[in-house]
Amino acid sequence: MEPGMTHTMSMTVEPQMTASSMKSGALAVFATPIMIAMMENVCMECVAPSLPEGQSTVGTLVNVTHEAPTPVGAEVRFSCTLREVDRRRLVFDVVAEDGMGVIGRGIHERFIVDSEKFEQKCRERGM
Repeated sequence: MEPGMTHTMSMTVEPQMTASSMKSGALAVFATPIMIAMMENVCMECVAPSLPEGQSTVGTLVNVTHEAPTPVGAEVRFSCTLREVDRRRLVFDVVAEDGMGVIGRGIHERFIVDSEKFEQKCRERGM
């Protein structure tokens, strides 16, 4: 796993992905929480093939802007570039674009974890 790795994915905005449906706003436009989830997903998918069996990544920081509205039916493309690898800490640059241009951008941080140990820690918290 090296800085410079990239990954891209696309999706179409559906009615259940709007701010009004997600209760994150009152308008029927692409919801910020869904944009952030997809930004996390593209980063997770970027490095997943490079991880040893039994390891995964978890999101620990999101610092993004949502700069433009996107209507239902539009396609949104998410891309990431792995900027930094610091032992288990991974820092990504992320961008979301629709057919008109950039709708969101920022950074996302993930940590590499042992899946079994992480799930055990969650169970110990009573979840």
